[in-house]
Amino acid sequence: MSHTWFITGTDTDAGKTVASRALLQSFSARHYQVAGYKPVASGSQLTKDGLRNQDALILQQYSSGKLDYHQVNPVTFLHPTSPHIASRLVSQPIQPSLLSSGLASLQQKSEVVIVEGAGGWFTPVDEQYSLSDWVIAEQLLVVMVVGIKLGCINHALLTQQALLSAGVNFSGWIANSVQPDYLHYDDYMSTLKKRIIAPLLGEIPYLPNLSSLPSLGQYIDSSLLLPE
Repeated sequence: MSHTWFITGTDTDAGKTVASRALLQSFSARHYQVAGYKPVASGSQLTKDGLRNQDALILQQYSSGKLDYHQVNPVTFLHPTSPHIASRLVSQPIQPSLLSSGLASLQQKSEVVIVEGAGGWFTPVDEQYSLSDWVIAEQLLVVMVVGIKLGCINHALLTQQALLSAGVNFSGWIANSVQPDYLHYDDYMSTLKKRIIAPLLGEIPYLPNLSSLPSLGQYIDSSLLLPE
């Protein structure tokens, strides 16, 4: 049986990729076969192999086994903007069925699938449809990443309200430090812990040299999502 979590953020730079990598590594350390999935990515580079998104490459790197890039990221856009705009610029509509078939394929291969969203919870993929609609249709469990900075309390509580209103399973949240030595970190964390109803899965400190670190799994307690 495969277990799947969708990773949403309080905003675009909350640290979804960092948290997704940490979750993949935490589950891997517990000997689960894991796969990262970035169904839609905008803001990519044109390489000799085609468009490649850095976030998706990180998810590919920390997945178990050898996954083809397009298994990890089936929909890729060059322009660093909202997916519904990026798709319109190249006349390439985003098909939810493609996102679903890609997810199903990874679920057949892996025990744990970590699905990284794009932007925040209500990121649109076309004029009527949002990525959150796809998450709801797939009945995915949701983990929220909070980038700790000015404004994050409001963003976190609004996102929580949206998740609860949607009726999704809000499985947990991760605090990610996006600024070095943030003066009010402890006060912010105290407030968030009191007001967020889901369990805190971990706190990721400010890490300026992520590529040089062997593992981020130590910062996450994945047993809160999937007990032994």
